[in-house]
Amino acid sequence: MSNNKLNANAFSFVPGQVFRAPAIAQPQAPPPPPLERPEQTEAPRPAPTISLNIGGAKPAPPPAAPTPVPSAAPPPAQPVVSAPPPQAAADVTSKAEPATASGNAKSSGSATFTLERAKTDTTAIAREVQAAVDEETLKDLYGNVKEHLNIVFIGHVDAGKSTMGGNLLFLTGMVDKRTMEKYEREAKEAGRESWYLSWALDSTPQERAKGKTVEVGRAYFETAGRRYTILDAPGHKTYVPSMISGAAQADVAILVISARKGEFETGFEKGGQTREHIMLVKTAGVNKVVVVINKMDDSTVEWQKSRYDEIKDKLTPFVRSAGFNPKTDVTFIPVSAYTGANLKDRVSKSVCSWYDGKSLLEHLDTTPMVERKLNAPLMIPVSEKYKDMGTIIVGKVESGLVRKGDTLLLMPNKVEVEVSAIQNEKEDEVDQALCGDNVRIRLRGVEDEDISPGFVLTSPNKPIHAVRQFEAQLAILEHKNIICAGYSAVMHCHTMAEDITLVALLHYFDKATGRKSRKPPQFAKRGQKIVALIETTQLVCVEKFSDYPQLGRFTLRDEGRTVAIGKITKLVERNMEELTDAVANTSLNTAA
Repeated sequence: MSNNKLNANAFSFVPGQVFRAPAIAQPQAPPPPPLERPEQTEAPRPAPTISLNIGGAKPAPPPAAPTPVPSAAPPPAQPVVSAPPPQAAADVTSKAEPATASGNAKSSGSATFTLERAKTDTTAIAREVQAAVDEETLKDLYGNVKEHLNIVFIGHVDAGKSTMGGNLLFLTGMVDKRTMEKYEREAKEAGRESWYLSWALDSTPQERAKGKTVEVGRAYFETAGRRYTILDAPGHKTYVPSMISGAAQADVAILVISARKGEFETGFEKGGQTREHIMLVKTAGVNKVVVVINKMDDSTVEWQKSRYDEIKDKLTPFVRSAGFNPKTDVTFIPVSAYTGANLKDRVSKSVCSWYDGKSLLEHLDTTPMVERKLNAPLMIPVSEKYKDMGTIIVGKVESGLVRKGDTLLLMPNKVEVEVSAIQNEKEDEVDQALCGDNVRIRLRGVEDEDISPGFVLTSPNKPIHAVRQFEAQLAILEHKNIICAGYSAVMHCHTMAEDITLVALLHYFDKATGRKSRKPPQFAKRGQKIVALIETTQLVCVEKFSDYPQLGRFTLRDEGRTVAIGKITKLVERNMEELTDAVANTSLNTAA
């Protein structure tokens, strides 16, 4: 008759239609889905076969776990079709358990391969591959590829940096004996007999005449375990900008200290370069320092332990204040660069009875590798450029990899270029260069006049940011006066040197709490940490420190001194549309 609105399940009668009693019986429709479910379970039955379990047992245990689940879901269907498979599955799962245990053991073993979180996964995989494949097959397939490390020699003038670099090249066979004898003869004729080893790196007449390195010298050598690029930085304070560009390309710094009476004190006092170089190297992103105490064979020292300990005790607190951990990041090694003692082979007990540690090359070969960003977008800051059958740039691959024939973008000018050739440290042509390699690249599509040091060769898919304004955290190291808004200095970031202005001081950090101030400070003085808005005269290629540490840290220098160090926290990008609108508005206003 009529449906009862109070009772939702009451029968309803509609004229012209069949009486609907089954409306209540409709909830019994779910039984068909269970009949369909066995069909779904039978379909995936080929997938969790024994072959799949065998494949899954080695890399990851998860594939072994799903196999019992379908067997538990339809108990009637399993015994009828395949009675043996459940036993086989049980056997496989029981075998999978020890396999997973061994897998865990393997993974923990690979963690030990990674040399305390400093190794990349690629190295661990390479070692596993080496364990599985014989050496001849690997050499045939990949060639003899060794890990590559960039080392920079830093320190005060006349500490023996170039001499050490030259002797390392000689000891590792990169410079032959005949060439060294020629240098020795020429140095003797010039009245500079003891300088002949440094001539392997100091190649210009100006450097050889004065015995001072002016530009960053480059050289390459190999040991049984690794490949190395030497960056010989100048020690004189006039050439600190060159030293910064050299340190920006390095992975490990070798701080050369002269143990000769009076020379260490001169270098370490307030006007000396030892202190500034340690600060600059940390700012440039180098996290490992080898303090090489040189000239231990000098007549004022004669390998005395007391002199070695005195220098070590004086340096350790300063190195700690610069941000290095003396226990994990810093190593002290006594050497004689001129005689070669403790450079390649350990110093003999007859010469130095108290030292039991490694030689310099032994230590470098066992240093944990720095992390390489192989999967990141390509970025190569240009450190040098010249013309030689085309435009050639020199730089270190900071992230990603570059291949011959790649079409890339040269920032900040956004010029599209093609890689026509790549040369490695030995100036041999190669097909590709990986992150960490120092390379020379011949470019097509750009003239060398249009490139400056500090430009960045980058991937067109995700190019580096080119900005004129950014926010940065600054630590004021030393300055005669206070620093206010409007202060100008020279910024050194990766291989770039650019004039900048502090447009505004935004916050200062409270030393007690470490919190930012709400009000902007009127000025900043020595020892303070501030956040400032910085503006450059030209577009500069930089990134946030959190994204790319190497391209987001910088040094401010003024009047020949390092004034502050900083890191970029925020990039201020202005759209071209806004700029064109602003230009259009100004032209309209002038017309009006």
